[in-house]
Amino acid sequence: MKFSKTALLLAFAAATAVLVSPHPLNAQDKTVDAPELLHPSADSWPIYHGDYSGKRHSPLTQITPQNVHRLGLAWAFQTDQGASIKSTPIVANGILYFTVPDNVWAVDVRSGHRIWHYQYHPNKGLHIGQRGVSIYRDWLYFLTPDAHLISLNAKDGSVRWDVVVADVTKGYWTTMSPMIIGNHVIVGVSGDFDNLTGFLRSVDAETGKTQWQWNATPPVGTPDSTTGGMTWMTGTYDPELNMLYWGTGNPTPVLNGKPRPGLDPYTCSIVALNPDTGKLVWSFSASPHDTHDWDAVETPVLVDRDFHGQPRKMLMQTSRNGYFYVLDRTNGKSLLSTTFGPVNWSLGLDNQGRPIPNTEKEPAPDGRLIAPDEGGLTNYRSPSFDPKTGLFVVDARPSYGIYFAKPADGTFGWAGADYGVWSKGVIEAIDYHTGKIRWKHEVGQHGSGAGVLTTDSGVTFTGDADGNILALSTADGKTLWHAGTGSPMQSSPISIEIDGRQYVITGSGGVLFAWALPDAAGESAATTRQGN
Repeated sequence: MKFSKTALLLAFAAATAVLVSPHPLNAQDKTVDAPELLHPSADSWPIYHGDYSGKRHSPLTQITPQNVHRLGLAWAFQTDQGASIKSTPIVANGILYFTVPDNVWAVDVRSGHRIWHYQYHPNKGLHIGQRGVSIYRDWLYFLTPDAHLISLNAKDGSVRWDVVVADVTKGYWTTMSPMIIGNHVIVGVSGDFDNLTGFLRSVDAETGKTQWQWNATPPVGTPDSTTGGMTWMTGTYDPELNMLYWGTGNPTPVLNGKPRPGLDPYTCSIVALNPDTGKLVWSFSASPHDTHDWDAVETPVLVDRDFHGQPRKMLMQTSRNGYFYVLDRTNGKSLLSTTFGPVNWSLGLDNQGRPIPNTEKEPAPDGRLIAPDEGGLTNYRSPSFDPKTGLFVVDARPSYGIYFAKPADGTFGWAGADYGVWSKGVIEAIDYHTGKIRWKHEVGQHGSGAGVLTTDSGVTFTGDADGNILALSTADGKTLWHAGTGSPMQSSPISIEIDGRQYVITGSGGVLFAWALPDAAGESAATTRQGN
């Protein structure tokens, strides 16, 4: 079944003005406490990745490869804010919460009816995007473009407290969905200026007071040290090991490695921290001495399975630099390091499984052709791990770019420039034992920007560059269903089941879409709501 853009517009125009009463919040609603975050129920998606593991895999099975062709639009919610939805919605007690910069909405997940809308005041932060809110007990946690952390009442959107995370006048901003572990609200920062240190901070969930801070780089002035290491995206957590896993960003100056010789530790790295103290347990350098702006902030996915016949607690990452890593997450040791697309910037691997940078592939005045380009072989969009097939499914982007060495421009401290020359978007399914690609599904010349969701029934949901939501067979990548939404997805799908009905929820442009199989009357009850 395919919905064209015109068909969707006609559906919106034909939708009745009858308002569906929102699901009431009452004393019987369950609190989103530590047990719910550890083991989310089928009717909730309480944290950014769905659960702490980062697998983005749904155990739901109502939507199958056999019936997904009947999927239809249940409702659509229009934000009317002029910003694309890049957030992952969360769902608790039948209420869906999602964001664009400066804005949070609470929406009835059954009907798409708005319950409340919070709008932050105008500010000078960078409005590049917003990944979503987090919830703990009756409180939401929201990061603003000017680097504030705000706690909102989940019932009505009123502000409980507002604390400053970083100084926006120095070039910091914040976009991520915070991570909740017990009474810790873990937040990180963004920014690309020289002399800024990336960090993770834990604040008290009740008071907003700082509990600890971990800096991704040594103090300024340390010999051969660097700045940078921003912590852009939400990490993952192993409750058994009580270990927090996070990816860090590039060192600065961004494309010039001469002022910062060595490996530039803790930048472009995967790090493991104690969430109670912020102490570093181990680190793995995904891009040693990065000179191509390849942040390693992509999701560190936690998987417990056999690896070459031995039970392992693993961490997997498809990194922006083009490498697929499988680590033992108890100690950070490499189990597998291999490429998942064209890569020409390294000389191979060292004895710790880290790429060895080729100095001949650093930016130069006459240019260097590099694979992948600055956007990376993947980026912030979330991958998914399917436990049934053992496939790691990722939105990849094989590409080439030309990097030049130039004087720093003074604004961002970049000592060079990069120009993309070719790219192609593909959804790839990787065998984690070997790193081999089991199947590919092309999604457009420049990639889709969409994340991936797998389900227990064998359906994978994602998007393409033409503005389609896609349902693929997890086994072989073949298209099972697609629907046009008018704009490419820039977020990751989620799925929940409520009142016996499974919903798949996606964002496209400024519209949030809920998809479901026909209801008991045999029709998809399509409605549209506006965010104002």
